[in-house]
Amino acid sequence: MSVRKRTWNDAKDEERSAWVVDYKDQSGKRRLKTFKLKKEADAFALTAGIEVRDGTHVADRASITVSQACDNWLNSVAHAGREMSTQAQYRQHTDLHIKPFIGQSKLTKLTVPLVRNFQDQLREHGRSAEMVRRVTTSLGAVISDAQERGQAIRNPVIELGKKKTQQARKKGRLVVGADIPTIEEVRTILTEAQGRFRPFLITAVFTGLRASELRGLAWSAVDFDAGTIEVRQRADRYNQIGAPKSSAGHRTIPAPTIVMTALKHWKLECPKGENDLVFPNGEGNVENLGNLINRGLRPTMVRAGVAIEKTSPSGEKIAVPKYTGLHCLRHFYASWLINRKADGGLELGAKQVQERLGHGSIQMTFDRYGHLFPSPEASKELDEAAQRLFSVD
Repeated sequence: MSVRKRTWNDAKDEERSAWVVDYKDQSGKRRLKTFKLKKEADAFALTAGIEVRDGTHVADRASITVSQACDNWLNSVAHAGREMSTQAQYRQHTDLHIKPFIGQSKLTKLTVPLVRNFQDQLREHGRSAEMVRRVTTSLGAVISDAQERGQAIRNPVIELGKKKTQQARKKGRLVVGADIPTIEEVRTILTEAQGRFRPFLITAVFTGLRASELRGLAWSAVDFDAGTIEVRQRADRYNQIGAPKSSAGHRTIPAPTIVMTALKHWKLECPKGENDLVFPNGEGNVENLGNLINRGLRPTMVRAGVAIEKTSPSGEKIAVPKYTGLHCLRHFYASWLINRKADGGLELGAKQVQERLGHGSIQMTFDRYGHLFPSPEASKELDEAAQRLFSVD
C-alpha cells in the first residue's frame, strides 16, 4: 500500500494536485482512492490496511447502494419466514422513508453525521418521532445484513445508538401516573369492566401479555389446574395467527386466582371458533385490535374516571381516556412484578421480570423498566444493616 502525490493540469492549464492511495484489497484487486489532503490519505491507508488484513475491507467501487441493500434485506426477511405484517412494515420503512432520501448513497459513504442528517430530513418531512426511531432501526438492520454479506464495513446506526444510549434511557423513562397506570387506577378500571371485556382486561392486567398475544390466545394454552397460561402464538394486525414475536416470547406465565376464575366463567359463554380462541369476536374469529381498545379499554377508563378533560372541535368539554392503548396495562404488569411487596408488588428479580414479559434480552428489560427497580442505596434495609454493623454490644 502506497501514498503518493499526483499532479496534472486541468482544462485551463492550471496545475492541480491530489494524494492517491494505491493498494490491493483482500482479493488481490488493485484499488485507487484519491484525497485532497495528505493526512486524509494517510488515515485511509492506515484503516484500509487493517481492514484488508482482517478481510473486512469494502472498496467504494465494490459497494452497493442503500437501495440495493434494502432489497437484499427484505429478501432475507421474507426467506426467514417473518410474518406478513412484519414484512409489510419493513417494506414501508424502506420504500416510503429510506429509499427516497438516501437510497442512492453508497453503503461505504454512510457515516454517523449522514444518519443524523437523514433523521433530520425525516422530521422535516413530517415523520413522527416514533416513526423516525423505527425507520432508523430498520436502516441499522439493512446495514447489518450488508455487513454479513461483506458489502459494508461499519454500521453508523449502531455507532450513533451507542452515543445516545444513556441520554435515550433517561428521556425514555416511563412515569407512574403518566405512562403507567397507578394501582388505584387499575383497581377502578377492573371494577368498571363489563361483559366480555372484563375477563379480557383482568387477564391483560395480571399476565402482561401483549395485545397480539391476547388476541391469539387459545383455550388449550390455559391450564386451570396449574394456574398458568402458555404463550404459544399471536395474532398480527392482519388477524393471522402465527408464532410468538421471538423465541423469548414463547413462555409460560403463572396467573393469579382472579384470572383463572374470570376465565372459567367466561369460557361458558365464549363464542366458539376453529382456532378455539379465548378472546374472539362474536363469530369466534380473531378480534380486531381496534374493537378491544375502542369498545373495551377506552369506555371502561372513562367510566372509571381514569380520564382527562379535553375540548372537542365543537367546543364541548369531553372526557377522554388518560392512557391510549393496551400497552399501558403491560407497563403496569411490569411495575407490579418489580415493586416491593410492601408496596403491593411481587418484588421479583430482573431475570424473572424479563422471562415473564418475554423480552429477548435482559438489557431490553433494564432499558425499559430498570429505573423502577428499588434502589438499595435508598432502602430502609441498607440503613438497618449499617446500624447493625456499627452497633456496640
